[in-house]
Amino acid sequence: MGDPQPKPLTFDCEGERLVGILDFAPSESPISVVIVVGGPQYRVGSHRQFTLLARDLARAGFSTLRFDHRGTGDSAGQSSFEDMEPDIRAAIDTCLAENPSANQVVLWGICDAASAIMMYAPSDPRVRGIVVLNPWVRDDQTRAKVVLSEYYVNRLVNREFWGKLLTGRIGVLRSIREFAGNLRQARGNRSQDDRGANSGPGFQDRMMSGLSAFDGKTLVVLSGNDLTASEFRVFVSDRRQWRGLLERSNVRVIELAEADHTFSSHEWRSKVSDWTTDWLRNL
Repeated sequence: MGDPQPKPLTFDCEGERLVGILDFAPSESPISVVIVVGGPQYRVGSHRQFTLLARDLARAGFSTLRFDHRGTGDSAGQSSFEDMEPDIRAAIDTCLAENPSANQVVLWGICDAASAIMMYAPSDPRVRGIVVLNPWVRDDQTRAKVVLSEYYVNRLVNREFWGKLLTGRIGVLRSIREFAGNLRQARGNRSQDDRGANSGPGFQDRMMSGLSAFDGKTLVVLSGNDLTASEFRVFVSDRRQWRGLLERSNVRVIELAEADHTFSSHEWRSKVSDWTTDWLRNL
């Protein structure tokens, strides 16, 4: 299949103009892909990740829309990942209207966009599957646990750290206070989730409820060298209900040990693209 032809689009979301790019694939696939953008990024993505992914998927036969939600890139208005439902719905409407052969979509997103997708997916029967990378689940206790288990351990085996410590270039008292603060935070009350009630910020509860109610296919991709992914692992391991969700037959979890948060190398981006394409074909 030849190179896709990108098509700029504008569409409405609650009275605000959103901007997107459709990489159209002239195929008979009933599935299109909507790349949901989160955080400080816009539709191109870090290291052009979203642009390159969209082109790969279109070459494989899946028309792909990547767009700026309200308040990012060239789109007007204001929204955050916690209230992005109207943006995602408008993008799905537009994507399917532009591709008459498709009647279902797969949502793809990284970090807080992955979180938004998990919250949105069960509300829309057109969503056939979701691909979520390094989902954002941050809370104070989880972050403290990750800092203790990764940051401080790494420093103890770091020669440069000991050199700075022995020459007085590190504030010992301040470091001790920071360590003690993280230790207290990590030892806070254990999640109530194992006692039958959810804990933490509301968006985490909504993510869990969304994934629980979603009966489509789910692909979870986690980086091995990323604080956000580490927080997700710790968060899940502390909560029985979350562990059960990721063990369901419709959920697949893949880890890329060397990768950073945005899969910044060509090798890592290519692996993510290949995994996504193969997973889409198996739908």
